[in-house]
Amino acid sequence: MSSTEKVFKGSCDFMDEPDYKGYEEVGKATRSALEYGRGLIKEGARLVDVAERIEKYLNENGFDLAFPVNISLDDDAAHYTPMKDDTKVFGRNVVKLDVGARRNGYLGDSALTIDLSGEYGALVESSEEAVKEAISLVKAGLSVGEIGKAVEEVVRKRGFNPIRNLGGHGITKEELHANVFIPNYDNGDKTKLEEGEVIAIEVFVTTGEGYVKDGDYVQIFKKFPGMPKSHFAREVASFIDSNYRIYPFAMRWLLSKFDEFKVRASLNELARQNLLEAYPVLVERSKGIVAQTEYEMIVEKDSCRLIT
Repeated sequence: MSSTEKVFKGSCDFMDEPDYKGYEEVGKATRSALEYGRGLIKEGARLVDVAERIEKYLNENGFDLAFPVNISLDDDAAHYTPMKDDTKVFGRNVVKLDVGARRNGYLGDSALTIDLSGEYGALVESSEEAVKEAISLVKAGLSVGEIGKAVEEVVRKRGFNPIRNLGGHGITKEELHANVFIPNYDNGDKTKLEEGEVIAIEVFVTTGEGYVKDGDYVQIFKKFPGMPKSHFAREVASFIDSNYRIYPFAMRWLLSKFDEFKVRASLNELARQNLLEAYPVLVERSKGIVAQTEYEMIVEKDSCRLIT
């Protein structure tokens, strides 16, 4: 029995229906890669080495990436993926690892937090406890506001704040953030979960005030359909279309094929022509430390089925 099954046994079971086979496969691959990554995160290890080893692990097991591996430290909540020659190493950090496998349009998404500092165990536990409580409630007809309320009660009871402008989401084939937003606080949203819907419960907890803002660091992008004007930018754009299609990619992935000047100039041209979306790192605006826990599941009539 895996650690995931032990934690959630009685609220969610692993799915085996043939209709959801694609989700089941990417879910198991995502969880496997996440646990593999957990074992790589230690003081002195380079972030770029960990990210690339996780990505290679998924590729070698027959999966693409739903998004670049996110390794966000301390007050960074999400969207940090290392540069190609990133020299940053893990120290006494609170590390958020967010991973997603992809195959045949099916998408996985799951995240965990590792406290290398030894000082924020209660913060990490509060995010895990809040997710566990939320998952125990999930069923068709439950409003997303009720999920947020349950999360908020757990988090505040532990003396922390939920991040109010981040949360969980629906997942459909080829769309990682779809249909529904699942808040980390009681926002009064009466939108009800539907039977058969795929969702991710994604809890962000902080020692800070509970809001994120865009930071200056940007290494993740997504290209929209269309071609830039210049020949050299069209070459890079064609490579993106062929290899990553509609999915987010990391700048370092392009640097395995093109030199840095060409990559940066091409991305700038795509941005000027509104053919590129950037994903800046999300920073807790009061510099609070952030913990994240995320699981993906299928909504059922009276419960849910965990797939990561």
